[in-house]
Amino acid sequence: MAYYLGCENVGLEFPTAKLFDALTLGVNSGDRIGIVGRNGDGKSSLLGVLAGVVEVDTGRVVRTGNVTCGFLAQRDSLDDELTVGQAVVGDTPDYVWASDAKCRTIIAELTQGIDWDSRVGTLSGGQRRRVDLARVLIGDYDVLMMDEPTNHLDIEGIHWLAEHLKTRWREGEGALLLVTHDRWFLDEVCLNMWEVHDSVVTPFEGGYSAYIMQRVERQRQQAVAESKRKNILRRELAWLARGAPARSTKPRFRVEAAESLIADEPPLRKKVELKRTAMSRLGKKVIHIKNASVSFDGREIVKPLEWNIGAGDRIAILGTNGAGKTTLLRLLEGKLAPSRGRVEIGQTVKFAVLTQQLDELEQYADDRVRELCQRYRTQVEMADGRKMSPMQLLEELGFESDQFSCPVRDLSGGQKRRLQLMLILLDHPNVLVLDEPGNDLDTDMLAQLETLLDTWPGTLIIVSHDRYLVERVTDNQYALIDGELLHMPRGVEGYLEELRRRELSEQAAAPKAEPEQKQDVGLGQRELREIKKKRSSTERKMGTVRGKLEDARAALLEIDGTDYVALGEQQAKITQLETEIAKLEDAWLEYSELLGE
Repeated sequence: MAYYLGCENVGLEFPTAKLFDALTLGVNSGDRIGIVGRNGDGKSSLLGVLAGVVEVDTGRVVRTGNVTCGFLAQRDSLDDELTVGQAVVGDTPDYVWASDAKCRTIIAELTQGIDWDSRVGTLSGGQRRRVDLARVLIGDYDVLMMDEPTNHLDIEGIHWLAEHLKTRWREGEGALLLVTHDRWFLDEVCLNMWEVHDSVVTPFEGGYSAYIMQRVERQRQQAVAESKRKNILRRELAWLARGAPARSTKPRFRVEAAESLIADEPPLRKKVELKRTAMSRLGKKVIHIKNASVSFDGREIVKPLEWNIGAGDRIAILGTNGAGKTTLLRLLEGKLAPSRGRVEIGQTVKFAVLTQQLDELEQYADDRVRELCQRYRTQVEMADGRKMSPMQLLEELGFESDQFSCPVRDLSGGQKRRLQLMLILLDHPNVLVLDEPGNDLDTDMLAQLETLLDTWPGTLIIVSHDRYLVERVTDNQYALIDGELLHMPRGVEGYLEELRRRELSEQAAAPKAEPEQKQDVGLGQRELREIKKKRSSTERKMGTVRGKLEDARAALLEIDGTDYVALGEQQAKITQLETEIAKLEDAWLEYSELLGE
């Protein structure tokens, strides 16, 4: 395992905060590290320090030999005057990059629908992000650092990027560092986690799920330690009062498996209670869509649709960028008249919409957060009976006491996002429409948002590319594909499978080019029999290795949650088996292609 780069005793301080103090850490070959932490704690700064784009105050950043680094920043520095092609491949001739299968695949995936010869300055924010991502991914770097790489990607694009990154580092060469709030992406891609907090970086073995499990374990141990400390103080007080020491022993705290960490947790949502409360606020009729469709310039954006959205329904709408999700939302809200059919909205319905923009906060730019809260003499009643004031709502969403004195204009993007949500909840809506609610929020804030939504009594409609958020907060997922709204009982995975099924159907229906091409292989009967034997052998090996992988995953759950060494060794074994399966699958595909199947 080769050492690539790191930092030694690094200190970094800004006028408003000290980010790091004597920080030392390193990156080795084979590392796939996800970086998490609260907004403002220094995740992006840490990535910038390691990439060499942020100057440190003390200490030094070290890089071994000729190690090369690729860096994707949150905001691109692309030249507006360059063409898309120049921004992605530079001056490399077309015949050079087009002869590289990896480059062709990346460019085709990320620049689909973008004119190769158009100027960068004419692109939308999402298109610029995809161009910048393509620029970084086609590079042959030892270390790749990416800050919010999933921004502006739809669910299909995020899935593709995860598969690309896993395949790219499957052999253990190179290293990857990610800053992202997408928890599914972290779990899918990363083998290790770094948590940035309180001027330090704490490493964790495993992906996001393992990180959460270890955090819960650490919190329990801290709670037990605090409990013991209080017991000691009580015994000390008793000794002082009675003049004799009281002796007692306490059982050791031990977590047997991950399930025990959540054994006492209640269900995420009390669905019956939420439905009952929502019905009392909304009645039986919420939104009825009767054979409604939307067309523009003779093209159906939303095909004829029958849909009944009821009180307390929690719905997610999935779809690629440009599929028409925003159009569908406007139809549901009654802001867009259908081209045919009709939309009926209940008389008691009161919409509130959390948009992707923060423009509505501009009118409060000079107000302090506390002053803004004090203007509202209203409370929000949750399904569990709690009544929450504006400041209590913000505390529930992660605001700290010192942030209440900040002017709105000085808040971070994530803080403004949470303030925006508080303001719309104070308007007492009973149908809440959230368009990408996870934008600008870190993983801890997303968890707090989800907990709040779990007790919000009303109908909830979410559009998001964050599959973790979608499947965590909603009960039913629908996908808008080619203008048709389809129910997805298996959630995001079912949606991706449907997209793949349609793609394969289109390929099968397309006319075959050069059908005689496979005959050029020129294999005799003996060679064909040999290839079939090899493929059969490969299939048997795949079955054996899959069995070992299932056993290894089961064994991981049996390991003591505090034994990080054993957890790390078992995770390494699982990774090795996954790599072995991937190689066998590649070999099986090669044999099948030779056989023309």
